[in-house]
Amino acid sequence: MPPRQPSDTSRGKAAVPDVYSAMRASILEGEIAPGTRINIDAVARSLGVSQTPVREVLQRLEGDNLVVYSPGRGYSTTPLLDLPELRALFEFRLLVEPWAARAAAVDRLANPAAALEKELAGFRSTMRKTKDLRQDLVAHDTRFHDTILAASGNPVVRHAFAQTHCHLHTFRLYPADVDGAITVAEHTAVRAAIEACDPEGAEAAMTTHIRNSFDRFAQAFKGELAPLEDGGQPRRRIII
Repeated sequence: MPPRQPSDTSRGKAAVPDVYSAMRASILEGEIAPGTRINIDAVARSLGVSQTPVREVLQRLEGDNLVVYSPGRGYSTTPLLDLPELRALFEFRLLVEPWAARAAAVDRLANPAAALEKELAGFRSTMRKTKDLRQDLVAHDTRFHDTILAASGNPVVRHAFAQTHCHLHTFRLYPADVDGAITVAEHTAVRAAIEACDPEGAEAAMTTHIRNSFDRFAQAFKGELAPLEDGGQPRRRIII
């Protein structure tokens, strides 16, 4: 009996991860400009696949808030964050992430310092081997912060943070730390405080990191965006 040929559906499913990676990279790196209408047939032909995996990938990218669907117009890439959106996003981060770092440093049994160091070591290795770090930096930043949020023990907060897709959108806005060195230094300070089970130090290091990140990304607005205002110390506990 001759070998069974894979169906169009199975071939389409197999192509989805590669198509997703390619389209996501094109959006993050600006090859597909913000607000650009996406021609499904053209994308399928350029990637050498059928339209089926492209359509499935567009639905995933819509979940990432990287594309939007409009009836009658189809899919388009989302616009970049504007000033109020950027500020609102970082104000949210400033409320949540210092608290999460503090919580992670309190519980010695669930302390994520080893996982954070493994993540940092992996990214440092990538820095030595890779020139274009944009995709790797987004992935590292996402994993590092998610590890801390997971260790905080509050799945509702972790899910709410994930839904902002903040790392994707800020790195689309401006390549603020091209070689990753600044981010690694700030992440290392956060990890060190967590490893030392120093809640105040972890909270302070994360607050500094978030504020500095905001200042770096604010460069995209050429000085039009004032620094984050001091809203006081983050709450010690978040009540849901």
